[in-house]
Amino acid sequence: MMKMERAGPMGDMASPLKHFTNAKKKINNIFSDIASYIEEFGEFIDDVGNSDENLIIDEELEDEILAALNQVGGIKDMISRNHMKVVFFGRTSNGKSSVINAMLWDKILPSGIGHTTNCFLSVAGSDEENPGSEQADDGAYLLCGQSNERRSIKSVSQLGHALSQESLSYDSLIQVFWPKKKCALLKDEVVLLDSPGIDVSNDLDQWIDNYCLDADVFILVANAESTLMLAEKNFFHKVNEKLSKPNIFILNNRWDASASEPETMEEVRQQHLERGIAFLADELKVVSKQQAKDRVFFVSAKETLQSRINKLQGKADSTSNMADGYKARLMEFAHFEREFEECISRSATRTKFEYHAQRASKIIDTLYSRAEWLHNRATDLLKDCVERQMFLQQRVEYIDKQLSIITADAKQNITLLSNEAERQVRTAMTDEIRRLPLLVDEFQRPFHPNPMVLRVYKAELYHHVEDGLGRNLSARCSAALQRQIDRNRGDMIDVVKPLLVLPETNDDDGSSSVDNDMLQPDPSRFRSLVRSASQLPSFDISYDIDCASLCADFQEDIEFKFSLGFNQLMARFIGPRDARRVRLGGLTPDPAVAAASSTKPATVYHPGLPVDHVGLHGNVQPYPAEDLLYSLASGYMKFTNSHSAMFVAGLGMVPYLFWRTIGWRAVAFAAASYGTLYAYERLTWTSRAKERALKRQFVEHASDKLNLVISFTSTNCSHQVQQELSGTLAQLCTDVDEVRLDIQNECENLIAQHKHLVKAQTRSKTLRNKAGWLASELDTFTKSYLVTAPAYNGNGAT
Repeated sequence: MMKMERAGPMGDMASPLKHFTNAKKKINNIFSDIASYIEEFGEFIDDVGNSDENLIIDEELEDEILAALNQVGGIKDMISRNHMKVVFFGRTSNGKSSVINAMLWDKILPSGIGHTTNCFLSVAGSDEENPGSEQADDGAYLLCGQSNERRSIKSVSQLGHALSQESLSYDSLIQVFWPKKKCALLKDEVVLLDSPGIDVSNDLDQWIDNYCLDADVFILVANAESTLMLAEKNFFHKVNEKLSKPNIFILNNRWDASASEPETMEEVRQQHLERGIAFLADELKVVSKQQAKDRVFFVSAKETLQSRINKLQGKADSTSNMADGYKARLMEFAHFEREFEECISRSATRTKFEYHAQRASKIIDTLYSRAEWLHNRATDLLKDCVERQMFLQQRVEYIDKQLSIITADAKQNITLLSNEAERQVRTAMTDEIRRLPLLVDEFQRPFHPNPMVLRVYKAELYHHVEDGLGRNLSARCSAALQRQIDRNRGDMIDVVKPLLVLPETNDDDGSSSVDNDMLQPDPSRFRSLVRSASQLPSFDISYDIDCASLCADFQEDIEFKFSLGFNQLMARFIGPRDARRVRLGGLTPDPAVAAASSTKPATVYHPGLPVDHVGLHGNVQPYPAEDLLYSLASGYMKFTNSHSAMFVAGLGMVPYLFWRTIGWRAVAFAAASYGTLYAYERLTWTSRAKERALKRQFVEHASDKLNLVISFTSTNCSHQVQQELSGTLAQLCTDVDEVRLDIQNECENLIAQHKHLVKAQTRSKTLRNKAGWLASELDTFTKSYLVTAPAYNGNGAT
C-alpha cells in the first residue's frame, strides 16, 4: 500500500500513478512479445503459402494474421509512449488554461478574457537540475513545433497567446516542460494538454487524430454562466466514436458568478448537473448515471489559482477579492483533483489497458486456435500422406502385375486371330481362283488381234481381275475379320480400363481409405479409349494382288491351229509346245517368251518346270542333252495313260484300212472330209474365238501364278491384323504407362510434401505453445493490474 500526502506542489507524495507506470511497462513488454509472435506466425504462413505444397493455408487465415498484426501494431503505438495524457477541451474563454494553471499551482499558461490560447500547449514534467542557459527558469523550458531548440518558459505568452504577433496556427503544438519538483502531479509523467477553443476551427477531426487518440482523460471545461453547447457535445461525440469509452470529467468553471444570484444557485447547479449526467451517461454512454455524478464539478479556477499563489507566497486569502462561498469552491476544486487522481490510480489503468488486454487476449485465443488447427491439420495430412504413399506403391505394383497378365493374354489372342485371318484368306483365295473363269468371262472390252490393241486389252484384263479378286476377298473376309478385330480391341479396352483410374483415397469426411471402390475414373483417359475404340477409321485389309506383275510373262497364242494338224496331234501325244521343243532337242525356249522375259523380268516360277531350271529372273534355262531320253520316256508314259493316245493310234490305222477295204474312193472321201473340217475350223477362227482362246489361256496361266501367291497373300493379311491389334495394345500400354508415370510423379511430390508437413507440424506446435504462454502472461497482467486496483481515502492515504 502507498502513502500519499497532499502537501502542495512542493510536497513529496507517494503517487498512486505508479500503478499506471508499472502496468504500462508490463503491457508494453507483452505487446512487444505478441507483435514478435505474430510476425513469426506470419513468416510461417508465408513459408507455407509460398511453397508448392500449399495444403493447409487459406486466404482467410492470411487475412486474419495481417489484421492481427495491424491491430497489435496500432495498440502498441498507443501504449508505448512514456506519459499519461490529460486533454482539456472547451469553448473559447471557458478557462481551460486557468484550470491547468491552478492544478500546476502557478500561472504558466497564458490566460485572460477573450480568445487567449491560440494553439495546443502540453505541460510535462522536467527532471533537469542544471539546464544551462535556462537555469534562471529553474529547469523550465519549452519546445516549439518540430524544433528541438529550447526556449525560455517566458516566451510561451508570446507564442501561445492569440494576441501575440508571434502566435502560431491552431493545430500547432508547444511543449512546455515544468520542473517535477514544483508539481507533484507531474512526477509520474502525466502530460496536461491545453487546446484552443473548439469553436474557433472546423478541423475537429484533425485535432482528434493528432492529439486525442492517445489521451487517457478528457476534461471538458464548461462555462457555468451558460450551459453545455452543441459545439462541445459534437466534439466529444466525435471523440467517443474514435475512442473506446474515454474518461471524461466536466468542470463547470466560473461558478463564482453564482454568488451574485444565491436564490437560484442550487437550481442552476442541479440543472447543470442533470445535463452533465445526461450527456455522459445517456448520450456518450461512457459511464453510468451514478458514476457520472462524480464526474461533474462546479469550480472557480481563477479563485483557486489566486488562493494557491497566495499560499505559496505566505499570504492569506483576501476576502475582498473573493466572492461569497469561495471556500466551498476551493474545496470543490480540491475534491475534483482528488477524484481526478483517484480515477487515474483506480481506473485509468483499466480504462487504458483493459480493452487493449482484452483485444490482445482475443487475438491470442484466435491465433492459438489457428495454431492448434494447423497442428491438427498438418498431423492429419501427414497421416494421409503416409497412407497415400503406401496406397500408390500398392497401386503401381498392381498395375505392373495386371499389365503383364493383360499383355500376355492379348498377345495370345492376337496370335490366334492372326492365324484365323490367314486361314480365312487362304480359303477364300483358293475358292476365288476356282471361280477365276467366271470372273474373266465378266470382262467385256473391244478385242482385236492387233498387238497395240491387244496390249491395252490385256492391261485392262489384269486390272479387272485384280479389282475383282480384291473386291471378292474383301466381301468374304474383311467384314468378318473387322468384327473379330473390333471385338478383340473392345476386350483389350475393357480389361485395361480398371488400370486407367485416378487413385483418389480421401473420403468426404476427411478420413482416409485405400479401398478400390474409391478409385475414380479419369474422363480424359476414357475419352482416349473411346477414340481408340470407335472414332478411329475401320481397319481395311489390303490383299495386295498385283495381277499385272504376276502375269507379266503371259504370252497368248491366238494363231490358227487345225485340231487334226500334225503339231496338234504331237502336242496331244507328248504335251505343250514349249515342252515338246525341249524334249525333241529344241533346248532353248520360245524366242518370243525369252524376249518377253528379258524385257520385264518376273519373280515367279515358270509353271511346269522343276525349280532347278528356273532362273533368278524367271527365264527358262535350257535342258541338258542327257535329259532328252527322260523327257521322251515321260511323254510316252503320259501318252499311254491318256485316251487321246489310243485315239491317235486308231486314227493312224484308218487310212490303211480304208485303202485295203474300200479303196481310193474312201481315201478321197477322207481327204475331202479332212479338208472340209479344216475349212470349217479356219472360217470359224474369228476375233471372238481368238478372245475366248486368250481368256482360256490367261485363266490357266493366272491360276498357276495365283496359286503360288496364296501363302504370301494370306500371310500378309495375317501380319496386317497382327499389326493393327498390336498397335491398339501398344496404345493402351502407353496410356497405362502415362497413368503409372502420373502416380510416380505424385509419389515424388508426396515425399516433398511429407517433409513440408513435418516442418509445418513442428512449427505449428511451437506457435501453439507460445500462444499459450502469451495468454498466461496476459492473464497474469489482468489479475495484477486490472482486477485489483488501489483505493484511496479522502486524505490521500491508501
